Amino acid sequence: MTISVGDRIGDATLYESREFGEFCPAGPAPVSVAEAAAGKKIVLFGLPGAYTPTCSAQHVPGYKKHAADLKAKGVDEIWCVSVNDGFVMAAWGRDEDALEEIRFLGDGSAQLAKALGLELDLSAHGMGLRMKRFSMLLEDGVVKQLNVEGPGKFEVSDAETMLGQL
Repeated sequence: MTISVGDRIGDATLYESREFGEFCPAGPAPVSVAEAAAGKKIVLFGLPGAYTPTCSAQHVPGYKKHAADLKAKGVDEIWCVSVNDGFVMAAWGRDEDALEEIRFLGDGSAQLAKALGLELDLSAHGMGLRMKRFSMLLEDGVVKQLNVEGPGKFEVSDAETMLGQL
């Protein structure tokens, strides 16, 4: 079952690294979704994979561009979540020059994707189990807005749509 507006996001463990060694990110730390979302207004956008075309060319850059606008509307944090490990997410965030505006959180085992009912099997394309493209607004862990893309689409999970919903 897919999560709906009014539902509590529940808990999953994601992984995040915000520090870098000489060659790669430091070991990612676990992040409890339920604990990290408590008492905050969060825009969370999920996507199929780091370094993929639409995600790198449009999704992340749009949220980076509109981060100040979202925060001016009361958003405490912006999360980018993908079924990649925390090392890859940190490196991608650094390469996108977006670590100051966006938290890049790895859902390497698809724990959150499955819990939300937003998993996507891209095995036929060599990518395995991934996350559907979506965005949601969380207030104290409760879903207030949910925008799930159709297959191959990028029409409703962008930063501009979320801004219009705030």
